[in-house]
Amino acid sequence: MPLKTTLERLEEVQAAISAVMLNQSYNMGGRQITRANLKELMGVERYLEDKYNRESGAKTRILGVDFDAIR
Repeated sequence: MPLKTTLERLEEVQAAISAVMLNQSYNMGGRQITRANLKELMGVERYLEDKYNRESGAKTRILGVDFDAIR
């Protein structure tokens, strides 16, 4: 299995953030399912954005959103 690129990993984290924002937990087949912690995902997202920006020479945030300001 090939290693994923930083951008691929970032896209996965952003998809997980979108899923958490829709619903943090839900029931399926009588079981309670809880998604990953939003704050932790946002930390990983920031790390991957910074890494991607260093790799690509980009100087802007991919989403353009400062989630630290939204607390």
